[in-house]
Amino acid sequence: MINFELKYEKTIEQFLEKINFVPDVCIVLGSGLGDFATHLEVINSFETKELSGYPSSTVEGHKGKIIAGLYAGKKVLLFQGRIHFYEGYQLSECLLPIYLASKTSCKNLILTNAAGGVNDYFHPGDLMLVNSFNYMNLYKEVAEVLGIGSLEQKNAFLDFPSKDLSNKIRTGALKGNVILKEGSYWFSKGPSYETPAEIMMFKRFGCDAIGMSTVHEAIFGAFLGIKVGAISCITNFAAGLSDTKLTHKEVIETGQIAKESFENLIKSTIESL
Repeated sequence: MINFELKYEKTIEQFLEKINFVPDVCIVLGSGLGDFATHLEVINSFETKELSGYPSSTVEGHKGKIIAGLYAGKKVLLFQGRIHFYEGYQLSECLLPIYLASKTSCKNLILTNAAGGVNDYFHPGDLMLVNSFNYMNLYKEVAEVLGIGSLEQKNAFLDFPSKDLSNKIRTGALKGNVILKEGSYWFSKGPSYETPAEIMMFKRFGCDAIGMSTVHEAIFGAFLGIKVGAISCITNFAAGLSDTKLTHKEVIETGQIAKESFENLIKSTIESL
């Protein structure tokens, strides 16, 4: 198992100096979803480059900011952008935000992402509550980071994703009048999009949406004893399911189209905590 305390001692110290409260929820914002930060009453906001040893985000739509703030009387820790495995980082580097969140004693983690829709009933702009994860493309790397783990840590995956937090997201959808679909999220290493043949295979295995993030963060959060929930914004049809060529620009643009629904869902969910 990676020793995060040793590897990121200075990073953790600097982070905790800036974040001196226990959040009710930590939220990681995916591609094109970063504007939610404008709805917080900001207590502290800083760029991740202010933390020594914190990897830089190089992907458009990921601002690389950490924000501590309030919404509806709840304390919120927001990671505005994430670190991707396909950017060339080690998996432990991609998991640093989750580890930092755990150091604040935060008990709820909501992960968001932009994903390609594989389910025939999903369309760009839909929001999907993740009810299961698949990480067969990342198994070796995850195992190296987590190690064997204690019995308590293993038992955390009996409730994964968290039933309680997922129900609060469903309640948030009802209160916010947001249509929320559900499905399985599959991980792809990237950086290239999947081929039509790969998408056909994933579809036969029960994949509903596919993306290049979130799964390892969710696993690590559960391993650390945090309740984990995840929401995907379907920003495009997966490869081979439409005649349109896939681009990151399309991901960002569709994220903006779904912005209002996504923000209503997150706000109502925070209120439900």
